[in-house]
Amino acid sequence: DVQLQASGGGLVQTGGSLRLSCAVSGFTLDDFAIGWFRQAPGKEREGVSCISSSDPSPYYADSVKGRFTISRDYAKNTMYLQMNSLKPEDTGVYYCRLTTINPTVHYWGNGTQVTVSS
Repeated sequence: DVQLQASGGGLVQTGGSLRLSCAVSGFTLDDFAIGWFRQAPGKEREGVSCISSSDPSPYYADSVKGRFTISRDYAKNTMYLQMNSLKPEDTGVYYCRLTTINPTVHYWGNGTQVTVSS
């Protein structure tokens, strides 16, 4: 079974940094797309950043460009989201999602809470 385990959330002050991790088991990061989503209280889940095996250019939402960096470690089968210069509006539950290609199947990880205090 494919499983994703997210971790690394926490409480930080404005301007602080956190690094989220998403450990993937049951699937080798080969032909895939993987990314981070977040959901703030009372809001819909939104895409934050993603990378795929077919496109070397990561996607970033406009709200996080220049502050967040997505990366992956093939040896550890893990994806990361380095978040710098955090703002209160970055607060929310962050989820990682893996999408396999052929067939297209989405797998969601657990959420990890990020809280940025002003």
